[in-house]
Amino acid sequence: MSCPRSLPGYPPAGGRCLIMLSQGGFQSSRQNFTFGPWTVTAAKNHIMKSKDIERLSEEMNMPALPEMLFGDNVLRIQHQDGYGIEFNAIDSLKRVNNMSDSVQVACAQEWQQSRAESEHSKEVVRPYDWTYTTDYQGTLIGEEALIKVTPTEQRIDLDRLKVREQIKFFHEVLLFEDELHDHGVSTISVKIRVMPTSFFVLMRFFLRVDGVLIRVNDTRLYYEAGKDFMLREFSMRESRLEELKDIPATLYTDPNEVAPHLALKLMHCDRLQFPERTEQAAQ
Repeated sequence: MSCPRSLPGYPPAGGRCLIMLSQGGFQSSRQNFTFGPWTVTAAKNHIMKSKDIERLSEEMNMPALPEMLFGDNVLRIQHQDGYGIEFNAIDSLKRVNNMSDSVQVACAQEWQQSRAESEHSKEVVRPYDWTYTTDYQGTLIGEEALIKVTPTEQRIDLDRLKVREQIKFFHEVLLFEDELHDHGVSTISVKIRVMPTSFFVLMRFFLRVDGVLIRVNDTRLYYEAGKDFMLREFSMRESRLEELKDIPATLYTDPNEVAPHLALKLMHCDRLQFPERTEQAAQ
């Protein structure tokens, strides 16, 4: 089956698409796109089965995991020499704080006290980060060679990304989502767009706890063809709702609209340097 060209973001020549129909009409898909020596893979599959979620919850020592966990979903960017980076749900959850003294617990206690009779507050058997906040920034892959990560003062040129360019490939992959028992939302997804001479990745964790706070953790990854490195920028933004009284409440549910209004808590950028040996061989 070929990719449906009528849908936005599906690859032109150079991309490959495999769609598998499964029960319930759900479409599992795996798309590959070639960009020079790089292969971009975007895979979407079913929500994890309850028994697998229970097993994973025990392994991670967490009382519960997100309601919708896509354990087999992945966005992978891999060089022909084997090294690269990928974004997946399981590794993102490994960065969730499951300790009782986490910063998020204070918010959780406040939230639970305001709804002392709610079903959710009764289910919590011990403090843990029920918001599933994660500072996950991707997983480096490769056997013989790995990308080297070093802090840098260099920043991604976001103005350049605003310039209109032909999009050769676009895809978005959801990793997990939880509605916090109808008291907000916690979700993380990753999307990529490939232009003629570069590609850009945005992974966004979005949290809204009704009546309490909004939080956005962004990981941006940028690569320009011909360079021997990528830039990765990570930011954490958060504001309590009383600090957002000057903006319409209708924006609270839209991560793109509300993010610029949140207070910046942390920002850092890394240089992801490719292995020198393989880069020289590829020239």
